Amino acid sequence: MSGKAARLPVVIVAGLCEGARRAAVGDILHAVPGTVVLHHDLSAAPNGSVHRTIRDLGGPVGSSHTPLVNDCACCALREDLLPELRRLAQTGTYQLAVVELWNSVEPQAMATVIAAEDEALELTGVATAVDPALVLPYLTNSDDLAEVGLAAAPTDQRTVADTFARQIEYPTVIALAEGDDPANDTDYALLAQLAPTARRLRIGEGTLGPTLPAGFDLSAAAARQHPSCALLPQEADEHGVTTLAWRRDRPFHPQRLYAALEDLACAAVRSRGRFWLADRPDTLLAWDAAGGALCLESAGPWLAALPDAAWEMVPPERQAAASLDWHPEHGDRCQHLTFTSPDLDRGGLLELLDSCLLTDAEYAAGPIAWQHLPHAFDEFLDPVP
Repeated sequence: MSGKAARLPVVIVAGLCEGARRAAVGDILHAVPGTVVLHHDLSAAPNGSVHRTIRDLGGPVGSSHTPLVNDCACCALREDLLPELRRLAQTGTYQLAVVELWNSVEPQAMATVIAAEDEALELTGVATAVDPALVLPYLTNSDDLAEVGLAAAPTDQRTVADTFARQIEYPTVIALAEGDDPANDTDYALLAQLAPTARRLRIGEGTLGPTLPAGFDLSAAAARQHPSCALLPQEADEHGVTTLAWRRDRPFHPQRLYAALEDLACAAVRSRGRFWLADRPDTLLAWDAAGGALCLESAGPWLAALPDAAWEMVPPERQAAASLDWHPEHGDRCQHLTFTSPDLDRGGLLELLDSCLLTDAEYAAGPIAWQHLPHAFDEFLDPVP
């Protein structure tokens, strides 16, 4: 009886903490028989070259150099990694493939690439390896990746802080490895508040290898990160780390919010969420800040701005999130921002955020009047080509 060949399970292990990442991969190699590890070293990517190695428990089994494609690390990985994974799947030699991402490569991009190859491959787990003692230093590091030799391409403009934040917020597993400096309760509390839905497993305890191949829902992971329905941190206050979850149902005054941006961006080591400007009533805006650097961008329309027929094309996660925020007048338009940090000035932050909203008189003037407020965010949201 013939049937479709079994797909090769693939696990992604990411992390700026190279020592922790290597320890996590070694843990899986020893715990899961028949594991092979693929790693693309992008340290020479700014010069246009990528070095690929393949190894199993016995040691190296292959290596090669490949050119950087379109100045894009993900393009290079797609062009070289996927054929190698398919080749390994066809040999039938291995029971699990671990893709060890280079330091600054973010897991979400590669998870999407690998999951698309569903004929031969099955993405079954995504983990980021972390030394808890380095969480705060990474989240407060505003250096460009290029400045510290971690750029994944010549055009890479990310910072250490925002890259690390996305690395720990996307996966379903955080692999913990103690480094030279022991972590304290504050370090663990910060990590727990920033990635509340991820399982935290200690490397060396025998749980990482069996857990990661259990399965990974790509759609659910994407929904957790999309600003319209992200599973944002909840209110918390533990071991000196506080998370403020700020929700309001009236819009920001654009000029007052603009004047407060610097203070708000620096108020916490990590803040994110969705927000609403009075002069842009139909646009859901995304807030993403780490290390004092703030990114604001459009994330599409609010559902309340769409015709009813368009709702059928909206993912269920988005519909569920909108229903939780639904207001009888504004629909899903809302402010939902979270700020997480040690020593957070919760009272001062609340006062500053609330001061940026429309006053009672401004709010009562109504949406037509709001359109005539100063358009302070044009340079962020409508850049000149």
